[in-house]
Amino acid sequence: MYSQKDIETMVRKAIFAIEFKKEPPTLYEPLEYMMAIGGKRLRPRLCLTTYSLFKDNIDNNIIMPSLALELFHSFTLMHDDIMDHADLRRGKPAIHAKWGENSAILCGDALSIMSLKFLEGYKGPEFRRLVEMFSDMAVLVMEGQQYDMDFEDIQVITMDDYLKMIGLKTAALIACSAKMGAVIAGAPEHVCDALYDFGWELGIAFQITDDYLDTFGDAAVFGKKVGGDIENNKKTWLLVQCQKLVSGEDRVALEGLLAQQEDMPSKVATMQKLYKKHNVDSLAIEAIGQYHDKALAILASLNLDADRKANLTEFAKGLVYRKY
Repeated sequence: MYSQKDIETMVRKAIFAIEFKKEPPTLYEPLEYMMAIGGKRLRPRLCLTTYSLFKDNIDNNIIMPSLALELFHSFTLMHDDIMDHADLRRGKPAIHAKWGENSAILCGDALSIMSLKFLEGYKGPEFRRLVEMFSDMAVLVMEGQQYDMDFEDIQVITMDDYLKMIGLKTAALIACSAKMGAVIAGAPEHVCDALYDFGWELGIAFQITDDYLDTFGDAAVFGKKVGGDIENNKKTWLLVQCQKLVSGEDRVALEGLLAQQEDMPSKVATMQKLYKKHNVDSLAIEAIGQYHDKALAILASLNLDADRKANLTEFAKGLVYRKY
């Protein structure tokens, strides 16, 4: 059985072994840069971890599809950073900040197509099914991103709206990663579906954690500018929850903060204080725990080897209870 350390090493080596073309350098150098600057690489790791619930022979037939997930994710990050006006990615200049928006758009497009080429690396009877899963997931992610942008023009959304958006934008790709590993391993259909649900709940917990860290994390560890979501009035779990709770003077103060377009350090600091006043930070941590526990309950319901399930439990804990 492969440990999480083994799987992390495999994924890292596989990513650094990717060979991009050299010409034109203005297309391929940014791609090499993006893939080399690190990150959690959780999607290929999750794919390999669910595969290893059933198999011990990790080879290119699972490595290549797992890398397709990472390339697709990197494509979405390139475009998200442009739309979110985020100049840092993993503590380094984002692609659009380093090479310009036009290059970042084209490079993202290139990665999206390359992800399909890596998916073709799977040679087996489930290829058509994998392509359908991957394509369905890609559409869901685009829908989620559109909701995210639409919500920028809506002053107040419901928690159900928020959960729908992050389910599509974030959880769908994590759920697909979990299911893909099981499908390639030949797991029973009901187990594949359960692992998809496991990945979905884990993805919700992951995104709420990301929202929390964007506001209360350490920028040196998180790898992104803390407070960026506040500056851009992003509909995060914290903002949606705060809008549910505040009234009177605090509601007026919150509306004033959302209208504020100058002195961003003050805006971020004041919003942080408002969140803490209404225990939004503590409630976010509680919500993260609830979704994490839902994921583990799904996993516990499956009749699988205890040691192998423990390996997936370790992955889930590291994903949700993190500082970056």
